[in-house]
Amino acid sequence: MATGEQVLDSPEGWVANHIRRYVETDGAEGHEWRPGVYTLLLTIRGRRSGQLRRTALIYGRDGDAYLVVASQGGAPQHPAWYLNLLADPEARVQVGSERFTVRARTATPAEKPRMWRTMTAAWPAYDDYQTKTDREIPVVVLERV
Repeated sequence: MATGEQVLDSPEGWVANHIRRYVETDGAEGHEWRPGVYTLLLTIRGRRSGQLRRTALIYGRDGDAYLVVASQGGAPQHPAWYLNLLADPEARVQVGSERFTVRARTATPAEKPRMWRTMTAAWPAYDDYQTKTDREIPVVVLERV
């Protein structure tokens, strides 16, 4: 991903505001979204547009890897950011003030139960989201490149 390229933030108003505060304060505001709930900024390339797109996601840790959940609140379809990662798994992440490149992959069936527990400990509503949809909500593993 080329530096200096324009990045389009989430079209969702409250998410865009969260991202703006996160970026403007170098993570001092927004990294801890709610008490004990932490977010990262994920920048990916749009699979159709080719444009850089950024969203904020709750994260957990699994060793050195970062975990995020492609829940979209239990919507029937995967979020666009997840589909974009399937097309191009290289992404940029900001965690607090730290920025780095990652390679994304979907958790394997063997590792997902453990990772799902990590993520529901961070945000229990993920279990509710899974009951709202017929699709299996993926856990995405972000590993530093």
